[in-house]
Amino acid sequence: MGEYVIKLPDVGEGVAEAEIVEWEVSVGDVVQEDAVLAAVMTDKATVEIPSPVDGRVIWLGAEPGDVMSVGAPIIKLEVDGEGNTTENTTSKPLSAEPETPKSGKVEKKASPKQEQVFVVEPPKTKVEIEKPSASQVRKQSIGPARAEGEKPIASPAIRKRAQDGGVDLRQVTGTGPAGRITHEDLDIYFDGSSVAIHPKGGLVPNASVSEVKIVGLRRKIAEKMSISKSRIPHITIVEEVDMTALEELRATLNKSRSEDHPKLTLLPFLMRALVKAVAEQPNLNAIFDDEAGVVHQYGGVHIGMAAQTPNGLVVPVIKHAEARDVWGCAAEVNRLAAASKAGTATREELSGSTITITSLGPLGAIATTPVINHPEVAILGVNKMAVRPMWDGNDFVPRKMMNISSSFDHRVIDGWDAAVFVQRIKSLLETPAMIFMEG
Repeated sequence: MGEYVIKLPDVGEGVAEAEIVEWEVSVGDVVQEDAVLAAVMTDKATVEIPSPVDGRVIWLGAEPGDVMSVGAPIIKLEVDGEGNTTENTTSKPLSAEPETPKSGKVEKKASPKQEQVFVVEPPKTKVEIEKPSASQVRKQSIGPARAEGEKPIASPAIRKRAQDGGVDLRQVTGTGPAGRITHEDLDIYFDGSSVAIHPKGGLVPNASVSEVKIVGLRRKIAEKMSISKSRIPHITIVEEVDMTALEELRATLNKSRSEDHPKLTLLPFLMRALVKAVAEQPNLNAIFDDEAGVVHQYGGVHIGMAAQTPNGLVVPVIKHAEARDVWGCAAEVNRLAAASKAGTATREELSGSTITITSLGPLGAIATTPVINHPEVAILGVNKMAVRPMWDGNDFVPRKMMNISSSFDHRVIDGWDAAVFVQRIKSLLETPAMIFMEG
């Protein structure tokens, strides 16, 4: 039998490290060639790591959430034959359940090569005094209910603490002089309570604390948001837009569409308006390399579409939106949205955006302050639509109104240019025929 070491492969151009998101195998599992061993995540996409050989897992080199460098060993298999290494890596391969001597303690340590080794610590001779169980403490601290009208003896501070904690002091045994209830008595009551406390109205205090490790896509989102807010001085402009005419046009187009055309949502119209607006202000369709001090302005409009998925926020990219009409934009949006929710979107489909649209749909608020998708310089935020009374010069009339919230990198975008962009988007949406005009 031999040992086969699998290292983290090069999962993408320019990628130097990846995060272990999930193990598909455990120590002791028998795997076949091409079986998926793990899922790893880069700053671009999630990639599955297959097994190149048949074998049995004897060592895992990381835990979910750990970031590994390309080329680092991540898993070892026991295989028939010599394997692919003669290095004496671990004195003893991991087993699924390491044997532990009685009263001994197992500690997990890392060797200089980041390999996990189990070291058995000899049992200690210190005699530990057994503490009473919570139920035993509770029996000592909780006595029979006092008769109705019999007032427990306690200081105002004790009564206030008991009231805040929802405790009936008649249920607490006092150990002080003349049965006075002390703070220690309340401590014992709280610590030993294995039964729900029933304050007035049946409300129950909840002292539970859960720890949730930030890993995978959520950690990548956190990193990108931190970079964006720490590096980019945001300026956000909110403007209300009368969407009545566009909504009527959209309903008409959907009613008369052919079977080979997708149903139109608001997003394709926003994309076409964005294409026209940045054609007049190319400095907004750009990437800012702040370390080199260079702004890269793009001719092609590659629109990032912030989308919520079961695994978190992702930004699939509609490439060359300037070359697509509203139907083409709608078809690409549907395709990328389905791939993102299914987790099958490729690294290329999740990268390369030059400007982003974000929308919370019907759950949106009156206004938002969207965070720029670093290293872009602008983002268009869409808020929820609502029918509001608007003054037309003679009377109040119902109109479908929606606010747009746009954020800009104030290092390279002046307030005036930002305002011009927002007003251009507003005029295109309020006069939707202009969206279809060429030239």
